[in-house]
Amino acid sequence: MAATTPDVRVRRVYDPPAPDDGVRVFVDRLWPRGLAKTDAHIDEWPKALTPSTELRRWYHGPEGEYDEFCRRYEEELAAPAAAEALEGLRDLAARGTVTLLTAAKDPAASHTSVLERALSARKG
Repeated sequence: MAATTPDVRVRRVYDPPAPDDGVRVFVDRLWPRGLAKTDAHIDEWPKALTPSTELRRWYHGPEGEYDEFCRRYEEELAAPAAAEALEGLRDLAARGTVTLLTAAKDPAASHTSVLERALSARKG
């Protein structure tokens, strides 16, 4: 039986919803400024999956470096609450399209790239 790759997409939460977004999952800890919750069309907001406040502040500070951020965030994702939330997101992705939503200006240099990899990795 061939394994299927989950259809996981990343979009900015400020972008209007698309018909093919599937389940829209907001993956930032803080709600973005200037956006009404009703306008975002969020289906899930698993805060246990978001980087900790401490990690987020470190990354955006003078010492923050992307590769180290990714390593530290992966460690956070291994904690029980985050691991459970990640497994729930994997289950959603196994059933259909999941769109990860973030307010990050550059999603490729944010935690969403780590989440995308984690969702694509087979649990083993």
